[in-house]
Amino acid sequence: MTLGMPVGAVMNSADNSGAKNLYIIAVRGIKGRLNRLPAAAPGDMIVATVKKGKPELRKKVMPAVVVRQRKAWRRRDGVFLYFEDNAGGSAITGPVAKECADLWPRIASASGTVV
Repeated sequence: MTLGMPVGAVMNSADNSGAKNLYIIAVRGIKGRLNRLPAAAPGDMIVATVKKGKPELRKKVMPAVVVRQRKAWRRRDGVFLYFEDNAGGSAITGPVAKECADLWPRIASASGTVV
């Protein structure tokens, strides 16, 4: 899968926690290489800070899961898929990528639709 969001990317919050924008500071499970930024794709767990939102949530480090990305990626069946925004969160509302729904069943059950 194409890794569409490197460290430093800002994405929308897709949950009802009160956060608006999330800033990626780390990607869980990435070993990496010298001078290469870790990047995330739908289904990846990230560590993020809240840039816009409720004052009690801002400047806090929190885990989140990437559920949508703008960068197109190719599925095994040959279909190229992309969303209109980059989004992530923990208690997800709205559409979710199938790759994310397969890895995180709790997110899939709470989401609006699985694409």
